[in-house]
Amino acid sequence: MTAILSPSLTVADARTHFAGGRGYLAACTVGLPTRGTRDAVLADLDASAAGRPDPASYSASVERSREHFARLVGVDPDRVAIASQVSVVAGLVAAALPHGAEVVVPEGDFSSMLLPFVHAGRGIRLRTAPLARLADAITATTAMVAFSLVQSATGEVADAASIVAAARSHGARTFCDATQAVGWLPVEASDFDALACHAYKWLCAPRGVAFFTVSERFARDIPPRLAGWYAGADPWASCYGVDVRLAEDARRFDVSPAWQAFVGAEPALELFASIDPHGLSSHTTGLAASFRAGMGLPAPDRPSAIVTWSDPAGTDLARLTLAGVTASGRAGRARVAFHVFNDERDVALALAALRD
Repeated sequence: MTAILSPSLTVADARTHFAGGRGYLAACTVGLPTRGTRDAVLADLDASAAGRPDPASYSASVERSREHFARLVGVDPDRVAIASQVSVVAGLVAAALPHGAEVVVPEGDFSSMLLPFVHAGRGIRLRTAPLARLADAITATTAMVAFSLVQSATGEVADAASIVAAARSHGARTFCDATQAVGWLPVEASDFDALACHAYKWLCAPRGVAFFTVSERFARDIPPRLAGWYAGADPWASCYGVDVRLAEDARRFDVSPAWQAFVGAEPALELFASIDPHGLSSHTTGLAASFRAGMGLPAPDRPSAIVTWSDPAGTDLARLTLAGVTASGRAGRARVAFHVFNDERDVALALAALRD
């Protein structure tokens, strides 16, 4: 594992933990592995291939990953459950709502946030509104507002403070997907009743490592429908039978961890928990602002590390790809994202590709 020597690394320090990244503008699709992640995964593969897998070490990686994520989002580790995907978390949250509950969601939000509510099977009603007017759409009939803090398709950043304030004034719960935020945008998980985050994008962890934070009050309403051995108060004593005492804290919602994924996630999460979050946010949004200015695109209401623009035929995405820039396309838009391993040279490279 790469050693983290400072509790508040600069962006320049953090960049040395990556082997590449030039022209890679797709952290919003999948993050690049850190040097520590690569080393940890390869070492584990070598040990396993030699007949020395170590389940106790795997569990230690899971618990340290939980602690790093808790530090990233400003909560105690006992408020963090481990998950595998956002849809798994959304399914648990949907199970806590009463029959016929109204859930307000943004138009065009990511399907993994929406479909578990649609298919919860208890008559949950989804009502949509534009993200910019989501707070205004919350009424006395709303049981929950569920939204992505940063929209995947557009990069738009939600006005979380206004949404949370409106929800509290009407007695509604808040459920936030922070997958496109944690890793470049400072996030306080305690602002929300529940929060989900998959770590394979901006946190540069292997796919299959996700987290669920939940307030102590809301946790009482959530049935542990996915409980398995790892949700036990003592997981290694919870492997058999039905007489299992579940953990008293958020760990009762743990799913069985993908061990090798957490081996790779631990060093990445440790790195991001050690970077100055405001410095990283300023770096990423500053690069995005430079790119927007070069493209003549308007500034967003709230700074974002993701830039999207209309590209229905995929022409701009093809030009970026031809120039060696890795970008993405979503919902008829081209999309680029700027992360810790990028700098102004990446901005110049992308702009040159689109101007040729």
